[in-house]
Amino acid sequence: MKNTLTTDTAFNSLDIPSQLLDGLQSAGLTHCTPIQQQTLPISLAGQDIAGQAQTGTGKTAAFLIAVMSYLLKHPLPDKRPNQPRSLIVAPTRELAIQIQKDAELIGKATGLKSVVVFGGSGYQSQQQQIADGVDILIGTPGRLIDYFKQRVFDLRRCQTLVMDEADRMFDLGFIKDIRYLLRRLPKPENRLSMLFSATLSYRVTELAYEHMNNPEIIKVEAEQITADKIREEVYYPASDEKIPLLLGLLKKLEPPRSIVFINTKHIAEKVSAYLEGNGYPNAILSGDVPQKKRISLLKRFQEGELHILVATDVASRGLHIDGITHVFNYDLPTDAEDYVHRIGRTARAGASGEAISFACEDYAMSLIDIEEYIEHKLPRADITNDLIIEPQPPAKREKRPRPQHGKGRGRGGSDNRRRRR
Repeated sequence: MKNTLTTDTAFNSLDIPSQLLDGLQSAGLTHCTPIQQQTLPISLAGQDIAGQAQTGTGKTAAFLIAVMSYLLKHPLPDKRPNQPRSLIVAPTRELAIQIQKDAELIGKATGLKSVVVFGGSGYQSQQQQIADGVDILIGTPGRLIDYFKQRVFDLRRCQTLVMDEADRMFDLGFIKDIRYLLRRLPKPENRLSMLFSATLSYRVTELAYEHMNNPEIIKVEAEQITADKIREEVYYPASDEKIPLLLGLLKKLEPPRSIVFINTKHIAEKVSAYLEGNGYPNAILSGDVPQKKRISLLKRFQEGELHILVATDVASRGLHIDGITHVFNYDLPTDAEDYVHRIGRTARAGASGEAISFACEDYAMSLIDIEEYIEHKLPRADITNDLIIEPQPPAKREKRPRPQHGKGRGRGGSDNRRRRR
């Protein structure tokens, strides 16, 4: 957790409990980012927040500081172990896991216990962690509802709510699940609620006003945070030039850590095999990768064992990995917002990075919507002879058996199943 793009507002100038300030300081966080500067004075005063901010701007710390401060100032001595005092809902497993890591980091001196739950693995162990006692429950909608219906926990004593990346909840089809959970919480006037979204669309704003207590709208525009730190360019290859061009760019740029975004799992497997066959070890992250393998490959990527991640849009949000220098849009996304989220994996929190896109005949039309959405033209780059490398044959890979969904997985095993690519 880093705050490299900061303001002049110091955390110790705000109404934050001392034990939480100690955790922030030990994490190397002393001053607010813009989203923290704008939201914390409001949320620390007990006012609901609906915030618009891109990932990598410090919004996770913004809501964790507010949640922990509220819980420390409003203790519940008669709370049962399985009654969380805070509910934080995230659309993806990766984001939920990262939130919990950040909560442990800055909250280690608070005595508040956080637990993360998600579908795909750890069913019994996650259930036991809740039974052992939880203050801050973080999770994906499917697994949360599964446990709730089994009465593993109840929400009657919940004092704070966070809905992170609310627009993504809609995209993944989780909104009915979210409303189910919200209706089981105490009334909006009896809790502190925060919603964060990359865009405050009509549907997101409607959700906020329906289930929150007159939230204050806070917007930190994307161009204030990352656009000036990302060098963007677009190439116009033919479809059969995309692999040779990608290999040429990798040879020229030698990126220490990069993500190659693909629109479909089938093409991701093809690109991954060509990279492997041409001396670029990599891993694929798509919606059906088993959870244990997903966590393992992300760890290898984060620790530098792997330098390239080939990913579908399941990875475009919720991944908080430092040091990603390059993002390659091998396929242009069909949704303009996904372009912003993809390139947001680099240039995080004020760092710099490069976003390179291929506008082939299959996806070139998406460029019109993307440029309209980001309000600027992507600089065109020329395909020179030295950038086209004749590829070696793709590596042969064993076919992975389809995952068997075992007993007890319930709704929690379907968190990313609604929108596999």
